[in-house]
Amino acid sequence: MENNKINEALEKYNLELNDAAVAAEVKALLDSHLEENMTPEVKKFLMGSIELTTLKNTDSDRSVMEFTDKVNQFDEAYPDLPHVATICVYPCFAEAVKEALRVEGVEIACVSGSFPSSQARIEVKVAETSLAVADGATEIDIVMPVGKFLDGDFEGVAEDISEQKAACGDAAMKVILETGCLNGAKDIKIASIISMYAGADYIKTSTGKEAVSATPEAAYVMCQAIKEYYDQTGIQIGFKPAGGINTVRDAVTYYTIVKEVLGEQWLTNKWLRLGTSRLANLLLSELVGEETKFF
Repeated sequence: MENNKINEALEKYNLELNDAAVAAEVKALLDSHLEENMTPEVKKFLMGSIELTTLKNTDSDRSVMEFTDKVNQFDEAYPDLPHVATICVYPCFAEAVKEALRVEGVEIACVSGSFPSSQARIEVKVAETSLAVADGATEIDIVMPVGKFLDGDFEGVAEDISEQKAACGDAAMKVILETGCLNGAKDIKIASIISMYAGADYIKTSTGKEAVSATPEAAYVMCQAIKEYYDQTGIQIGFKPAGGINTVRDAVTYYTIVKEVLGEQWLTNKWLRLGTSRLANLLLSELVGEETKFF
């Protein structure tokens, strides 16, 4: 996208955002609606929206296949509960997940494009993404080049995203904004809009590798951007908070924001994802009524 096209796109959206006002709106929304969503039905739904993730230096083909087999075993052990939405791994393990996974409907996601920094030549990012898709990835999570964004190089940001989108083929692409590195609500809104226009199928808060990850305020602004983009284009974009989702209440908080800002149309495990692994055992423990460490 050329700068003039980006500016034309941005002019269609409300960018006059005040951080304090956003925080007050989020507080009012959650005060009014959070508790009503603390139900077994919502928790069961959220179980099926989890992207079970392993992104460790110690990952290996063997450990990733064992990790994947936990998803297979869960489907057999808890047939009345939904399976997780996705298994998320480094690109070099896409083939291992594909080989081990037996549960239908679970996506294979790979972080790509020089995750988590996005600091690499575009040729390297494109190659990594192409190889991940060839090895079986059905979804790709890339990181918006935050440095370019902060320098105001919106055209460079859009080109980076669109070139990686082309490398995804039929695989869905999530663009991580790394909202904790951005300068407040206005930046988050602009980054969301540019990412969607450049080809994002989902926008995602964070890598989980920075000091500040997902926050309710960032989620609220991103969901507003998704709604406005949908109203402008008719194209539905998914949302994924990630990093810092440490409790069941945290997860229900994001569910509540999506429900109130985007509506029921987004309350499926296609359009709402949760980037967290620790949540799986926490939700399972609440659903079965005792502490359970399955994953």
